Amino acid sequence: MIPNSEKIKILYVDDEQDNLVGFKASLRLDYQIYTAVNIPQATSHLDSHPDIRIIFCDQRMPEMTGVQFFEKIRSTHPHPVRILLTAYTDVESIINAINKGHIFRYLNKPWTETDILSAIQEANKFYLTNSMLSVKNEELNKAYNELNKFAYSVSHDIRGPIAGVLGAINVAREIDDVNEMREMLYLMEKSLKKLDSYVISMHDYYAIQRGELKIKNIDFQLMVEEIKGFYEVISTLDNIEFKVNVTQDAVFRSDDTPLKLVINNLLSNAFKYQDLERQHRSVELNIEVVKGVATIYVKDTGIGILGNHIGEIFNLFYRATSQGPGSGFGLYNVKSALQKLNGQIEVNSVMGQGTTFKVIIPSI
Repeated sequence: MIPNSEKIKILYVDDEQDNLVGFKASLRLDYQIYTAVNIPQATSHLDSHPDIRIIFCDQRMPEMTGVQFFEKIRSTHPHPVRILLTAYTDVESIINAINKGHIFRYLNKPWTETDILSAIQEANKFYLTNSMLSVKNEELNKAYNELNKFAYSVSHDIRGPIAGVLGAINVAREIDDVNEMREMLYLMEKSLKKLDSYVISMHDYYAIQRGELKIKNIDFQLMVEEIKGFYEVISTLDNIEFKVNVTQDAVFRSDDTPLKLVINNLLSNAFKYQDLERQHRSVELNIEVVKGVATIYVKDTGIGILGNHIGEIFNLFYRATSQGPGSGFGLYNVKSALQKLNGQIEVNSVMGQGTTFKVIIPSI
C-alpha cells in the first residue's frame, strides 16, 4: 500500500452520496481521496489541501453547475486539473464547459473505473508538466527582472564613476596649483574606489550564482584572523573600536568562500555606515559554534536602518542610504550565500543607535 504522504490527492464533487462512496472505495488504496456533496464543502477541501492535484465534479450540482464551479475556482485554485462528469452528450454544452472552466477533459456518467484511472494518469502528467513550467517561468521572470536591474546598474554604477574620472581629468588639464590638483586626484580616487567596489561585488555575485559548494572543516578563529587585518587598518584610520570574539569547541563543516563573503559584507557595511557624529564608534564580531550550528553577530554603532527599509535591504541593487560607496550587491550576495549554506539572517536596527545582524548557519 502506498503511504498517504506519497499518494496523489484527488477531490470528487457529487451531490449523490452513493457515487462518492463508490468512487472512494474504488480508489482509496492508491490515491488520497476527498469527497464533497456540495460546493461549499468542495471549496473547504481545496482551501485546507492546496496540494490537491485533480478535481472530478459532476455537472449537475444543486448550487451551481460543475462548469460554473470550475470557472469560479480558476482564480483562487488555479493549479488542480479539472475533469467534468456529465450524463449529457450535448456538444455545445461540452464546448462551453471546456472554454469557460478551462476543463482538462470530461467523462460520461455513469463512469467506469478504467475511464477514471486513465483520466487520473493523464491529468497527473498534465499537472506535473504545468508545475515544472510554472517553476521555470518564475525562474525566467526572476532572471529577466535581474537583467533589467543589471542593465540599469551598468549604466549608473559603471558609467557614473568613469564619467567622474574623465571629468576630473578634463578639469586637471587647466590646473597649475598643487593643492587643487590634489583635490582632483582625491575625486578620481573616490570614483575609482566606487568602481572597484562594484566590480568586486559583481564577481562575488557570479561566484555565488555559478559556484558549487566545496565542503571542508572550518576553523573560524583562523578565518577571522585572515579577515581581521584589513578591518583593523580601517578601525585605526577612522577611530572605530573593533572587537572580535570567536568561540568554537566543535567541528564545523561548510564552504569557506560563501562564509567569508557573508562575514566580509556585514563587516564592510558596519564600518561603512557608522554615525559620523558619534564620538565613540564601534563594530563587534562575535562567532559561536555550538552543537553543529554557527551563530554570527555583527553589531555596529551606525546610522541604523529605517523599519520600512529592513524588508528590502536584501533586494538586488537596493540601497537604503547614499552614505558611503555601494552598488546594492552586498546584502543581496549575503542572502544568496546563506541560501546556499541553508542559513538564516535576522536584522535588528534602531535609527541613530546602530544595527545588529544575526546569522545562523548549520554545519553540513
